[in-house]
Parts: sequence; C-alpha cells; structure tokens
Amino acid sequence: MKTAVLLLAYGGPDSLADIPAYLLDIRGGRETPQALIDEISHRYAAIGGFSPLLRITQSAAAQLQERLGLPVYVGMRHWAPWIKDAVAQMAADGVERAAVICMAPHYSSLSIGAYRRRLDEALAQLGQPFAVDFVESWHTQPDYLDAVAANVRATLQRFAPAERDNVLVVFTAHSLPEFILQRGEPYDRQLRETAQLLAERLALPADRWTFSYQSAAKTGVPWLGPQIEDYMVELAQAGRNKLIVAPIGFIADHVEVLYDIDIGVQQIAREYGVRVERPPMLNDSPAMVTILAALATAALTPAIAHR
Repeated sequence: MKTAVLLLAYGGPDSLADIPAYLLDIRGGRETPQALIDEISHRYAAIGGFSPLLRITQSAAAQLQERLGLPVYVGMRHWAPWIKDAVAQMAADGVERAAVICMAPHYSSLSIGAYRRRLDEALAQLGQPFAVDFVESWHTQPDYLDAVAANVRATLQRFAPAERDNVLVVFTAHSLPEFILQRGEPYDRQLRETAQLLAERLALPADRWTFSYQSAAKTGVPWLGPQIEDYMVELAQAGRNKLIVAPIGFIADHVEVLYDIDIGVQQIAREYGVRVERPPMLNDSPAMVTILAALATAALTPAIAHR
C-alpha cells in the first residue's frame, strides 16, 4: 500500500497584488470592501509584503518526508498550492492511503472542519482515489506541549532573574464567533486544556498565567474573548506590566502573529508601559518535524505495517 502524508495550512498571499483574490476566496466569492483590502494590504506590507506560511510549511514537509521516508504533500485552504491540486497530484502518484494533518492543533467546524470539507470535496471530484486518516486535533500531543513549553521557558530568560516571578504568561489563540459554543464545539475547551497543561509543564502557579483570544474579525456577531488588546489594558491597569504573550493556536509565523502580536500588541504595550515578549513559533523547527512525524506515524501505523 502506497502511503503518504498531506499537510494542510491556511494559505497566504505571495504578494500585495494577490490580496484582493486571496480575500475573495476567504469570503466565499463575496465582494470585498475596498477599506478591508486596504487594511489587510497595510498589515501585509508591514510584515514584508507576503505571508511566510507556505515557505515554512513546505520546509517542514521536506524535512518530514526525509524523516519518514514517505512522500509528503502540501495543500493550502485559501491560496496555492490548493488542497484540490495536492489531492490530484497524490492520486496521479498512486497514493492509496494518506495521513492528513492540519497545521493547527485545536478543532472547530470553522477551522479544521473547513479543511476537511475542502479535502472531501476534492476527493469526491476524483472518485475517492485514496483512503484518508484525518487527524482532527492534536492539542495534547506531548511533543507539541514540550516544544511550546521549552520556547516559553527560554523566553522567560529574557527577563532579569529578579523580574521573572512577576512575569505573566498569556496564552493566545485565534478568536472565533461565539456561536460555536452553542454548537457544543470543543475549540474553547481544547485551548484551555492546552494552556493548563503548558502551565503545569512550566510549573506556573495560577496567578502567573492566563488565556486570551486574538485576531477577532469585524463581522457583526460576538466573538470569543477576552481580546488580547483590551485584556492587556486591564492587566496594565492592575499593575501587570511584564508579559509573555504566547500564541498556542498558531504554530507558524504569519500575519496574525507577525502583525497582530509583534506590531499591534507591541504598540499598545508601549502606550501603557508594558513589556511584552513573544516566544518563537515552532515553524519548521526540528521540534515541529518531530510532532508531525509522531502524528503521521500514529495515523498510518496499520497501513505502514502492511506496506
């Protein structure tokens, strides 16, 4: 049985000129107001004019392929290389079974569920050319927790020894509309479980860590909170002026990290006299490749055993 791995990620524009088409896909073909195009263009211009997400994902895929000795493909949800094109290539290559891993650890129907829908559509169009072992979430995967904890621990060392007991770790993740709670989706619960497990690995008492959302969109419906920008002001007013803001719902550098945290949050931090440090993302590090290898091996174990 020919087995493979497919890594799925959100996608991002290759240049500022791609942003209108990129937003059109995200918005399901609805026309994008010029003000939103301008705002998103400003954000990408501030981080260099493009998203590094594809390069990072392809680098992780190449390393994973070498580690496992299996072909590893990359598909993006909202930009090239599209999920449907990756699936078509896998079918052409004779893949019979694939582990499919989203580059995000926590499940919701709006995130991981959306990847699954695009994958299923692509498979259906080709007559289900291969079987899929889809990893729905990996928010408690031990290697993931160890790697994030190690990065937070190293970031704490940027503070002077006398300051470290006063540093508050704020774990963050991309906000989603509140209606997912009414649906009973596990997204919020999984994020808070991840944060709790990380705090335990870091031996952080309850007053040394917290959780916040970030990057909520303006859609006219309530989104999960608190939002990090407002929460930071509350913390500053309460005297908490040394923070580590650690994204745990993201594993790679892209606009929600490089702009929303490194630029937006830092602007507020300067205004309120708060020092904010951010741990590095896992990106295509050896630790990230180890995580992906463990997930793929677990998903494909029966198939690998019969190769």
